Amino acid sequence: MAVFIHNSSFVDDGATIGDNTKIWHFSHVQSGAVIGENCSLGQNVNISNNVKIGNGVKIQNNVSVYEGVELEDHVFCGPSCVFTNDMTPRAKYPKGRAAYLKTLVKTGASIGANATIVCGNTVGKWALIGAGSTVIKDVKDHAIMVGVPARQIGWACECGNKLEPDLKCKTCKREYKETQNGLTQINTEE
Repeated sequence: MAVFIHNSSFVDDGATIGDNTKIWHFSHVQSGAVIGENCSLGQNVNISNNVKIGNGVKIQNNVSVYEGVELEDHVFCGPSCVFTNDMTPRAKYPKGRAAYLKTLVKTGASIGANATIVCGNTVGKWALIGAGSTVIKDVKDHAIMVGVPARQIGWACECGNKLEPDLKCKTCKREYKETQNGLTQINTEE
């Protein structure tokens, strides 16, 4: 399958891009970045050196994924969401890559438009981060987080709907149980 790279975008030598991935206008993929298959990078997206992006990831317009950030499979990054990689940046005293804190966004998580993910945190599987929210601590699997700083207001199904208090999805009929890391699916109906 072919890779589509708009002629206004740049892909540096040493970057790897998977089959059927599309990179739209004015984007830049830097050396050492690995992007999986079936991804879509919107307009004005920057993927920094050595960033790893899984399969089926959608990154909307105006997002920079900085070194130290990893996006697993099927992550959604809304327009203009922000990732950081240094807790105490100084223009005069740059620390370099050894000081970057790792940020992990796990499979299926969605980050809303203009949300900020502060470095050193993990966003759990299938979590939903509300538009404009600021994540300053780890997020459990399936948690719905909103606000500044982000706080949990409920649980999300893998299909994206808010779960009922009994942890059942009205739409797809998945059922969950609460665990230390968030929710785990207990049935296999889809």
